[in-house]
Amino acid sequence: MAKFEGQERRMPKIEACLKEYGMASLEDARDLCLKKGIDVDAIVKGVQPIAFENAVWAYTLGTAVAIKKGITSAAEAAEAIGIGLQAFCIPGSVAEQRAVGLGHGNLGAMLLREETDCFCFLAGHESFAAAEGAIGIARTANKARKSPLRVILNGLGKDAAYIISRINGFTYVETEYDFSTGDLKVVREVAFSDGDKAKVRCYGANDVLEGVAIMKKEKVDVSITGNSTNPTRFQHLVAGTYKKWSYENGVKYFSVASGGGTGRTLHPDNVAAGPASYGLTDSMGRMHGDAQFAGSSSVPAHVEMMGLIGMGNNPMVGATVACAVAVEEASK
Repeated sequence: MAKFEGQERRMPKIEACLKEYGMASLEDARDLCLKKGIDVDAIVKGVQPIAFENAVWAYTLGTAVAIKKGITSAAEAAEAIGIGLQAFCIPGSVAEQRAVGLGHGNLGAMLLREETDCFCFLAGHESFAAAEGAIGIARTANKARKSPLRVILNGLGKDAAYIISRINGFTYVETEYDFSTGDLKVVREVAFSDGDKAKVRCYGANDVLEGVAIMKKEKVDVSITGNSTNPTRFQHLVAGTYKKWSYENGVKYFSVASGGGTGRTLHPDNVAAGPASYGLTDSMGRMHGDAQFAGSSSVPAHVEMMGLIGMGNNPMVGATVACAVAVEEASK
């Protein structure tokens, strides 16, 4: 029998979802996926090895829902996967109230549709979870798209960007920003692999203005912020400034705030004022976010605390896309 974190509180919604789509148990959902050649456990743990077991089962349920619905396109499969993720949200939790499960499904679908050209992990470069998410997308998304999805990381610090690129096999893009003119110049590009990972372009900025200039240069359509460090110095400020510019210049831009929720760091009052203490990271995300997720961009335990599953929000983006593409490929 399936065993996972927070099982007792989650089961009523999970059982209702299983019944709606003609499955008797989560094991039935897993067997359906395996019969189609989809090993959800391998996909999820392949994106974030430290993900909890409830993440594996949530994606198993979502993938099985997509199969049961007879879906053959990856974008529609991503939306169906969101149904499974939402069923795992604990009743009354921040994640359930914000419909974060469905939100992740919709974000995955957005990245698999042709109208999205460039997706940005907008994070402090300390976040290896952004790299995990980027790798998951780079490996799979373009199998289901006519035109390749461009994936970039945009964070604070050029040394950090170089290190992240070297460790993960990304392409490091070094820029110079002229504060007097607002011009951005690419100084050099260094590819640290020759495979799919090298298609991920990793930028390091010295300042918010350079970060915004990078967003403009790459014509970012969709981004997701991180909240680990630098949220008040970089990522939320870049997203908010780029959002303002996009409105003023008729540019399509969908901003996702990945983290926050009760108990997050940087409380505005520093006295943990009960349910009012959402934390500054969460509050800043509300200012620019078209979608507001819950919990850490990277730490599984914190997303679990918010009532979703034990997997960082950034890796979840990669897992959603990977599972959705697997559904499309199985249908062929």
